[in-house]
Amino acid sequence: MKDDSFRKYLFISLAGAVGIILCIVFFFALFRFQQVIEGIRTIEGILMPFIYGAVIAYLLTPVCNFVEPRLNRLFTERLKIRKERAGRLSAALGIGLSLLFGFFIVYLLLAMVLPQVFTSIRGIVQVLPGNVVKWSDWVQQKLADDEVLANYAEQFINTAYQNMQTWLNTKLLPNMQVIVSGVSAGLISALVAVKNILIGIFAAAYMMGNRKKFAAQGKKLIYSFFKVPVANGILDEINYINRVFGGFIDGKLLDSLIIGILCFVIMNLFQMPYSMLISVIVGVTNIIPFFGPFIGAIPSALIILTDSPLKCVYFLILILVLQQFDGNFLGPKILGDSTGLTSFWVLFSILLFGGLMGFVGMVIGVPTFAVIYDLIKKYSNWMLRKKQLSTDTAAYEELFAVLKEEEGYRYVRNGEEKNQSEEP
Repeated sequence: MKDDSFRKYLFISLAGAVGIILCIVFFFALFRFQQVIEGIRTIEGILMPFIYGAVIAYLLTPVCNFVEPRLNRLFTERLKIRKERAGRLSAALGIGLSLLFGFFIVYLLLAMVLPQVFTSIRGIVQVLPGNVVKWSDWVQQKLADDEVLANYAEQFINTAYQNMQTWLNTKLLPNMQVIVSGVSAGLISALVAVKNILIGIFAAAYMMGNRKKFAAQGKKLIYSFFKVPVANGILDEINYINRVFGGFIDGKLLDSLIIGILCFVIMNLFQMPYSMLISVIVGVTNIIPFFGPFIGAIPSALIILTDSPLKCVYFLILILVLQQFDGNFLGPKILGDSTGLTSFWVLFSILLFGGLMGFVGMVIGVPTFAVIYDLIKKYSNWMLRKKQLSTDTAAYEELFAVLKEEEGYRYVRNGEEKNQSEEP
């Protein structure tokens, strides 16, 4: 009896202490928001190699899981190597082959794309002066035929020239030192990124080599902190998160690769300029759901416009057709219903996480919000079942009230009569 009383008061004391700590943390985060963000960014910078390593390991783990058991069977059944030694060899070779596979894919893409991209950029630089002269002659001819338009153009040019002079004298020249410092900081950031990626590769190899041990340790901690039914639910949710993120990211990469290849083939068929450069832009930006095709279309259309306005119109029609094909056929075939979100929540998640995290947020925003949506849905259904209410959304359409009766609950909808004496 005394032991139960002690546990009760201990639990109350711990709950109160945790509540006070959470209030302090919330107050600090609310009134010291900038310092909290700076602290998070500092921690993020320190852990960035491990973040890169975790991403690389997550992407290459399916390859490792495919290769390792086959190597293990080869060593044990064909080469008659002892089981323990075969396991170590297959794990080491599986990790090495997975990393080599990743390097090969990156090298293959760069070897195929970069020369064509450089050729396209060089062509733009070579053609642009001639196109500028051509456009200038066309504008001068139009202005010569229209005196009113010529006056407006002259006013616009004078205003633009004055603004340019003001910007040069008040902004550019006084801030040259800041601009040079910014360029230097950009080079340093690039070197730091390369360093983080190199360390991340070694971290990824270590993570893949210990993935089973890390998983076992995580499960052990979960079952030690939570009751068995709760721990089982947490593991189910972790598996769901893995399915959502893995299915969405892998499917979106494959979908974007196919769209980029289709764009390249069609542009070559119609003899459009800078096909490889524009196909790369379209393919990369297509990773972003919903907005991706339009984000890639704007700079691509401007690039084609420097060559031919008519081809620019053809390209915009091509992007519209590709977007419809991707959104209505290819995307659903590859991704299926991997997230379970409607179009509204997809748009909401992209805007929310894109505003918080930029390009990365726009890419991972949909699966992240899908997980949050699933957690809220499961918690809501659990609470409804505890109250013995329906978990079917259709039961709450046009709902006016829920009335308790002897045999259960009655759902009163708009237009139905309700006994005013009954308590909802």
